[in-house]
Amino acid sequence: MFENQPKGLWTLALANTGERFGYYTMLAVFALFLGENFGFDAGMASEIYTWFLTAVYFLPLIGGMAADKWGYNKMVIIGIFIMFLGYLFLSIPLGGGTVAVAAMGIALLFVSLGTGFFKGNLQVMIGDLYNDPKYASQRDSGFSLFYMAINIGALFAPTAATMIMAWAQNSLGYSKADSYHFAFAVACVSVIVSILIYVLGKSTYKQVLVSDKASKEGNAENVEEMSPAETKERIVCLCLVFAVVIFFWMAFHQNGLTLTWFADEFTSREATGVTGMEFNVINLVWCILMVYGIVGLLTSSKESSAKSKLINGALIIVPAAILVYTYVQHGGDVVSIDAPIFQQFNPCFVVALSSAGLARRARSRRLR
Repeated sequence: MFENQPKGLWTLALANTGERFGYYTMLAVFALFLGENFGFDAGMASEIYTWFLTAVYFLPLIGGMAADKWGYNKMVIIGIFIMFLGYLFLSIPLGGGTVAVAAMGIALLFVSLGTGFFKGNLQVMIGDLYNDPKYASQRDSGFSLFYMAINIGALFAPTAATMIMAWAQNSLGYSKADSYHFAFAVACVSVIVSILIYVLGKSTYKQVLVSDKASKEGNAENVEEMSPAETKERIVCLCLVFAVVIFFWMAFHQNGLTLTWFADEFTSREATGVTGMEFNVINLVWCILMVYGIVGLLTSSKESSAKSKLINGALIIVPAAILVYTYVQHGGDVVSIDAPIFQQFNPCFVVALSSAGLARRARSRRLR
């Protein structure tokens, strides 16, 4: 699973995990914030949410063109700085008047523009790590690990948002509306951590920066021009991919809007027993480890080492024991559930199934 991957993958993946943690912390409570702080109805809140995400998905076009001219590295750094300013504006409690609405609009523009500069270009850098023939065969598993890292950030984001808001209300005496700004402040901190990881780990992906610099100076190898038939074939394939992912992301992002409102208004907000345990993110982490261990054992061959089987067994037994102990001690407790917490289940399934797929792929590779 982790073997024969370029070191730069871990640096860039962790940098993106920090940034995505901040983004999904903000997005976990954003729709509710629009109603609580500004008194917007569902229609107005939906319009703002929709246009924000539209900008998030279209502005990478500008980020890509800028990177073609000035390089990926510069755009990544500029992008995360712009995002920080956006989250900073959101974290300042300005009330619900005209000034606050204007500040929010500027903040959303900064976050979307910064995302456009940062996210796509960072992913291109990860792809360039696998241009080295030594790592070329690991490209698919590398991107699976990268996507899993993104969802680890998204997995913890709703809990971080609701916990910091509860602390602001109960310990600092802030109103519910003002406590949302503390969740946005978490996003500020997360992007600071992200850029520190990116800058301090620069030596692990320096080969990408060298090739990027060479291409900007015109020293890169000439790329053979494709024939019209090859160009048409690739454009058709790209359009087919667009046709799939457009509807996927359209449905996916209902978790921060329609599904969050549904959870807030039409769903029971208390649970006990196993159901209550499912809303604790730490318990979900134990379940993810168990999934990886189970798949690892089921796909192990006779040639698998005893150490590998022991590790997989431990990944099943230890989390299971902890979960049983937690159920015995707290299974009868009534768990209060905040609406944004429902958003943690999608990244939980993504991380669990991605880790299972990687475990299976690692076994297949060993058999070849």
